[in-house]
Amino acid sequence: MIHVIAVITAKPGRRAEVLDAFRANVPAVRAEPGCIEYGAAVDLEGFGAFQAALGPDGIIAIEKWESAEALRAHAAAPHMAAYVAKTKDAVASRAIHVLEPA
Repeated sequence: MIHVIAVITAKPGRRAEVLDAFRANVPAVRAEPGCIEYGAAVDLEGFGAFQAALGPDGIIAIEKWESAEALRAHAAAPHMAAYVAKTKDAVASRAIHVLEPA
């Protein structure tokens, strides 16, 4: 299994726009062969000092894939290219971590 944690930082005030585009793309991604899990998460408010906050512009995409091949196919999917094009002006940065179980 392949785990992916993508840290997305929207430009100030544009997180809702990025999340809307992400959510619109979720059904297509979840229908891809090899997709186990795909979703977005944001800070849980009011959790206190225990939490390392992402901030008001931060988004984490949490993904699980059956194989590296499935992840590569996902990265090359036309709906992913469309999502990136749609959000490029609203995203300040992306850091994609591709991981394997330890």
